[in-house]
Amino acid sequence: MSTNPTPDPNPFFTRLVNILTAPRFIAARPRPKFVLSEFLHFGFKQAWACLFGGLMLAALVITKLLWSPDLPLSRYDFMFIFAIAVQIAFVRLRLETPQEIKVIFIFHIVGTVMEIFKTHMGSWAYPEENLIRIGGVPLFSGFMYSAVGSYIARVWRIFDFKFTNYPRRDLTVLLCALIYINFFTHHFTADIRLFLFAFTIILYARTWVYYKPQETHQKMPLLLGFFLVSFFIWIAENAGTFAAAWRYPDQTHEWTIVSPHKMGAWFLLMIISFVLVTLLHKEIPAHKRGQGGG
Repeated sequence: MSTNPTPDPNPFFTRLVNILTAPRFIAARPRPKFVLSEFLHFGFKQAWACLFGGLMLAALVITKLLWSPDLPLSRYDFMFIFAIAVQIAFVRLRLETPQEIKVIFIFHIVGTVMEIFKTHMGSWAYPEENLIRIGGVPLFSGFMYSAVGSYIARVWRIFDFKFTNYPRRDLTVLLCALIYINFFTHHFTADIRLFLFAFTIILYARTWVYYKPQETHQKMPLLLGFFLVSFFIWIAENAGTFAAAWRYPDQTHEWTIVSPHKMGAWFLLMIISFVLVTLLHKEIPAHKRGQGGG
């Protein structure tokens, strides 16, 4: 495994951080400067990892505000073309690796199949008409799942993730499979979601993720990281439903806040994405003493 440091994705930002942490902005004591620098790098890298999802969400909101139904191209079809163009640009600019593209493509297929089933079952709907769709589902919707896969893959690489007490890979793949199957079967049989939450907690309870904002690895419980990601996806989902990317049954007549219970669904779906990304790696990178972060 390569130990080369992760390349700085934006040298301009690094210079900006150096300016903001200069003595004229904060006390010249090393500790405050270090904490502020790490915090700023953490925030920027998170935003950088969210780039694809952020662009998709921004395009949804902007087109909702500005799109005219008289235009020859529907808004949903524009979003599909826009997503394809962004993904091509990411590849050409080397913002995503070929391996990451594979996982994103797989997650796109996984998401689209589930979308077709869920809309057929009435779980949610797409209120606008368009041409580029399968089974009543606009194909741009698969890219909303791809955005989660893109984030997980990019944040792993950008923050140089390492782990302690990571569970056996075959058990995580089993969890992933059970989660995906339950998204379909709970409409006809018992919903085992509570069991899946318990299974996830048991598997990852002792796992810590070590992430590197800039100079040294910091750490947090991986379960906490899962929860935080699902919370911010839920916030993004509220923006997406407000922009009429899709609507839940209780939002048919007017927009309302998405139920916080949906965070549980995103938590489980994000586990699928995370496990798929782990399959990119021949082995899970382990944190060793002396690498920082405790």
